[in-house]
Amino acid sequence: MFSKDNENFVFEMFSISHLSGISLLYIIALFLFLNCNRLKLLQLRSIEIGIAFSLIIAEAAYTYWLLKTGYWHTSDSIPPELCSLSLFLTIFLLITAKKWIYELLLFTALLGASQALFSPVLYFDFPHFRFIHFFYTHLMMIWVALYFTWVKGYRPTIWSIFKVFVFLNAFLPLVLVVNRLVDGNYMFLSHKPSSPSLLDYLGPHPWYILSLEALLLVSSVLVWIIFKDKKPLQNKKKASQ
Repeated sequence: MFSKDNENFVFEMFSISHLSGISLLYIIALFLFLNCNRLKLLQLRSIEIGIAFSLIIAEAAYTYWLLKTGYWHTSDSIPPELCSLSLFLTIFLLITAKKWIYELLLFTALLGASQALFSPVLYFDFPHFRFIHFFYTHLMMIWVALYFTWVKGYRPTIWSIFKVFVFLNAFLPLVLVVNRLVDGNYMFLSHKPSSPSLLDYLGPHPWYILSLEALLLVSSVLVWIIFKDKKPLQNKKKASQ
């Protein structure tokens, strides 16, 4: 389960274990949506804090495993990744419940972590620790964003799109510098991943970075339309009637 070699744990995209992880994403998301009113009546603060600490422990255990097995390298093991950023946002949101953190996480989780789940850069299959760590952390990013939307009542605004766009573009130069210093490929800004991904359809390097910018903007607008607060519009319709 914690071995260094993956001879007995070779991950294959869209295998039974991969599809099971994707199915679990929809099952829990559907549970949150259908039971949001019931969950609103419960005192879940201790569970929120517990999940935050479980994510901290999972990430610490993963770092320890990387160091122990010799897999830790500055070129691919430090935090300047979109999913690592989403993980930190998830932990901070669970602990602080700040609205601005939710606004960032909703977009980075639904647009970034979901893409990672469907086309993971992963070499270890279930029941290896790395597989469990990958799916637990990425699934939790999305579930927490949806939980704060449907259960806690948080909603994005049109300004949320501006905030996440500015935030990620302010983060971009730092990642470019880190990639240059450590010969890394964080956020896939140096080249496309070796495994199949959405980037394969967005043009050659470096033009796919501009395509990603456009896709980020369009996708963010779609996320806002789906999850924005529709109550004011409903109230206006009732008033006019």
